[in-house]
Amino acid sequence: MSPSASEIDDEAALWAVRIDARGLDGVEDPELQAWLAGDHRRAGALLRAQAAISFLDRGRALAGSVPAVEGRGPSRRALIAAGGAAAAMVGGVGLWTLRPRRLDTGLGEIRRVPLADGSMVAINTSSALEVDIKARARDIVLKQGEAWFQVAKDAKRPFVVSAGPVRVRAVGTAFSVRRSERGDPRVDVMVTEGVVEAWVEGVDAPPHRLSAGDMIVLASAAPTPVTESPSEIERSLAWRNGEISLDGESLEEAARLFNRYNSRQIVIQDPDLAKERFVGLFQTNAPESFAAAVAATLGADVDTDARTIRIGRARAS
Repeated sequence: MSPSASEIDDEAALWAVRIDARGLDGVEDPELQAWLAGDHRRAGALLRAQAAISFLDRGRALAGSVPAVEGRGPSRRALIAAGGAAAAMVGGVGLWTLRPRRLDTGLGEIRRVPLADGSMVAINTSSALEVDIKARARDIVLKQGEAWFQVAKDAKRPFVVSAGPVRVRAVGTAFSVRRSERGDPRVDVMVTEGVVEAWVEGVDAPPHRLSAGDMIVLASAAPTPVTESPSEIERSLAWRNGEISLDGESLEEAARLFNRYNSRQIVIQDPDLAKERFVGLFQTNAPESFAAAVAATLGADVDTDARTIRIGRARAS
């Protein structure tokens, strides 16, 4: 089974750190050459990881905070701790410019991008956001889709994410924000670490204070109550690892989740079958595996072509 893009990015981050720390010669190192030869995507991932390290050094230099040469190792290992964030950098994205920077993902694409302040953002499929890191504020505008933020602590520069009228503010924490599709004003906020405040602009009400494991749905109307569901949050954020975690969702809902990531769309042809519940862990880019599991578990028929995976009730023999 071929490694996922996320796995390749993580491996590339490790190699970039080794090369930088040890001065490895990529041409002469046989282990590195063997790794590069194993998958055509690895060379590009390694270049992106090395570019990210270069940008990080440049940013520290501009900020006047470059550590001594002897202390550079831990800063590289921090890239690995960020889950390969450096390797997900796309060449040409300027980490340290002061003007707002737009970040986008296409269908099925998941990106992890380090920000100029040391924070990291994981961006889900078909999403877009603008990042504006300034001297006294860190402003993020989520135009569409979903993103998870791991925020570097900086009490003097609030980190605020805007999603329509919704605002989410944090200092040093981790949380996700998701805008619903098709013009729905609903915004889901889930906290995985620390504390955030969330509110709706123009609504005369105090901010909602959320701690790790809390989630809330906000819109221009009255919000749903804050609920505590750490396990549900972890399942909902499985996309960060390129996965879809099902725990009793209907086949109709499962199909909708897979269709967010793939041009080959799943269609549940039978209304009663669409209501069936399913459990399993699948790769976001493997709708065929999901369909095969449904066929094996529920005795369904699967019919595929280049554009569609149709799942229906098995025909009587």
